[in-house]
Amino acid sequence: MRNVLKTTALTATAAGLALTLAACSSGSSDSGASADPNKALVVAASPTPHAQILKFVQDNLAAKAGLKLDIKEVTDYVTPNTSVQDGSADANYFQHQPYLDDFNKKNGTNIVSVEAVHLEPLGVYSKKVKSVGELKDGAQVAVPNDATNEGRALKLLADNGVITLKAGAGTTATVQDVTGNPKNLKFKELEAAQLPRALDDVDAAVINGNYALGANLKPATDALVLEKAEGNPYANILAVKKGHENDPRVQKLAELLHSDEVKKYINDNFQGAVIPAF
Repeated sequence: MRNVLKTTALTATAAGLALTLAACSSGSSDSGASADPNKALVVAASPTPHAQILKFVQDNLAAKAGLKLDIKEVTDYVTPNTSVQDGSADANYFQHQPYLDDFNKKNGTNIVSVEAVHLEPLGVYSKKVKSVGELKDGAQVAVPNDATNEGRALKLLADNGVITLKAGAGTTATVQDVTGNPKNLKFKELEAAQLPRALDDVDAAVINGNYALGANLKPATDALVLEKAEGNPYANILAVKKGHENDPRVQKLAELLHSDEVKKYINDNFQGAVIPAF
């Protein structure tokens, strides 16, 4: 999931996309284990990398498993959840659990995770030092300024011994929660999309995987430190409306998304900007 992590009112564009999903749905009124396994599973997904991964499943694995997929690409972060909630999509694949928790709380929806599939890891990048240990006293470090990604960035720095965070700061930590800062780092809070361009002006920056890849940075080799996928709460998930977890089509898709073939596809095609979370 990318950096836009604050739930907003549904825009006219998003509403139009929702109507498109409703018009194209081919069986999303079924629920749970009673769903017709012969109907296509309608999945709303962000174009990159989510829809790409689903397209790989559709082209290479789904037919053999007896699964029909109808992939609907959606570019905003509201429509995929509202479409699952209202039944115009059966599932979605675009978000991580902290975002979903916040969305459910703010919108009264009851969408649940089926499984974690991949992580788009944050990494620390620099044109001035080759390790986080080389950061000098008073160095300037740029971090994302949105609620969830700022917490992730600070946790990544804390996990690598650069700073210490207040106990219980959690996923919404801000620079005000930094309790230990032995190198007196100065934090520059920027929109996530701006972070790669800021690398010339700061000593280091914590950058989302998708934006790193867009700036021709290779997370697997260029990042000084990188988030780990295992047990990471920010892994992107396959999600459905509560009660639909046992839909046989959902279960088939979940199994395929956790296959060795999908793991290899992710590793071969995304240069470390996307890593399997299974």
